[in-house]
Amino acid sequence: MLTKENFRGIWAGIPVAWDNDENVDVATYRDDVAACCRIKVAGVYTGGTTGEFYAQEFDEFCMITDITIEICKSAGVPVMIGCTSNCTRSVIKRARYAVEKGADAIQVALPFWLEVPDQCIVGFFKDIADAIGRIPISIYCAGKRMKKNLSPEQLIEIHQKVPSVFHIKGINVPDEPEKACNQLSKYFNVFVGEHLLARLGRCGAIGSCSSFVYQNPRILLHMQKLLFEQRWNELDIWCEKIRRIVFEGLKPVIDKGCQDSAIDKMLGRSAGFLKTSLHCRKPYPSCNERDLEQFRFWLKSHYPEFLIL
Repeated sequence: MLTKENFRGIWAGIPVAWDNDENVDVATYRDDVAACCRIKVAGVYTGGTTGEFYAQEFDEFCMITDITIEICKSAGVPVMIGCTSNCTRSVIKRARYAVEKGADAIQVALPFWLEVPDQCIVGFFKDIADAIGRIPISIYCAGKRMKKNLSPEQLIEIHQKVPSVFHIKGINVPDEPEKACNQLSKYFNVFVGEHLLARLGRCGAIGSCSSFVYQNPRILLHMQKLLFEQRWNELDIWCEKIRRIVFEGLKPVIDKGCQDSAIDKMLGRSAGFLKTSLHCRKPYPSCNERDLEQFRFWLKSHYPEFLIL
């Protein structure tokens, strides 16, 4: 059972491998999950934006869930399955399936088509918890994608009324993130972006659902060690490198419209750790081989250590 004491560290937020016809490339996806397990990440997570949950039919969700849980359980690595959908019934259907198959946690964002009214938010999470028992629930604070930013006060109310919700991914309080993290970390295990691990680790953040861990696992697992040991000055250096990679190295593909999953697949391929294709399901844009080569050239010119596994 994941608890506040062990639901922490660097988790691999792994993308789904698609073939040229946009079907699940089962062999490649199995290999990529197994590769993340072999490096002994704190956990493996799929079904978020990186895992393109929004582009999956239910049978595909089941297939991906089955593969992920099977491989992680064989390796003794905790696994979290994202179960976000656009109504409570659909979320519960996915969550029950994941829990029955052996998921250690599920992650859910608020439904993202219509804005969920304030008076319905606690009930949404309570209904899910009632359906799956004591399995930990992580809230994906996905910002504008949810049409609503949950305030620290709303998140704390959810935790107080639904105690199995004690993990959050992201803090959408751009004006005062340190204050919010200090407040929320008293109730939640707070996961943040890799470039924020030092800044918000000082305020209680304790991990990340990471794409850089399969860009270069050696570096990210070293950052995990620095985080746990609170060696902030050393961690600052690595966080600044990742910040520059995100806001400078990846800027060309961001400018052309590529988003989370497309970028994360390119990260995983850049040093050769993941074998996934670069394809995302249409209509969402994908990076291409030229983008990949240009990004590798940027890394070689600025941070070649990220190309050495």
